[in-house]
Amino acid sequence: MQKTIFVVEDDPKIAQLVADYLTAAAFAPRIFPDGRSVVASVRADNPALVLLDVMLPASDGITLCKEIRRFSAVPIIMLTARVEERAKLGGLDCGADDYVTKPFSPAEVVARVKAQLRRAEGSVTTNPDAVDYLVDEDGYRIAWRGSWLDLSPSEYQLFAAMIKRPGVVFTRDQLLDTLGEAATESTDRAIDSHIKNLRRKIQRVDDGARCITSVYGAGYRFDPP
Repeated sequence: MQKTIFVVEDDPKIAQLVADYLTAAAFAPRIFPDGRSVVASVRADNPALVLLDVMLPASDGITLCKEIRRFSAVPIIMLTARVEERAKLGGLDCGADDYVTKPFSPAEVVARVKAQLRRAEGSVTTNPDAVDYLVDEDGYRIAWRGSWLDLSPSEYQLFAAMIKRPGVVFTRDQLLDTLGEAATESTDRAIDSHIKNLRRKIQRVDDGARCITSVYGAGYRFDPP
């Protein structure tokens, strides 16, 4: 069965171009020219992924992302023409998994869609219910209390690095280093946003979890349950 991808984009040419590339990649795109029915449609139809433009008529993408995150962990990729750091951080803070800055290659968008779906649905060889937490390096994902966390690539890399060295304090610079090439556009504030999202996603499946500790003036530490 084809996976449904919501394309929420008010520019009809961009929306159709992205939809055409998604169709060629065997997905089933559904275009929304504004934000009026997006949240209700996500709730009713459970798409595989949402491509969400930041600037939209009726409701902006950041607001829509926050509303969707109240009830769904569906992967969300933000589409934005705003290249300022605060716009990117706004997307991360609202719960988006990734962002693409316009102008973009539609082939890159399709590649990012596939990457997010692989991380959300990748195969595993270990039962996550058997342990408190599990790092699946082949599937590029992490399970917590029997549930796979819906992590972005950067969130996975940061959390996996911390899990491998429990009790060790990581400075923000050290955490930036774990991101490799992805760190070229990252800052200390981006690390704080990633940690905030990690805590939120962990608490979504384990409300009492307090496993990522802020160490004043130093950084962050993973404390196993």
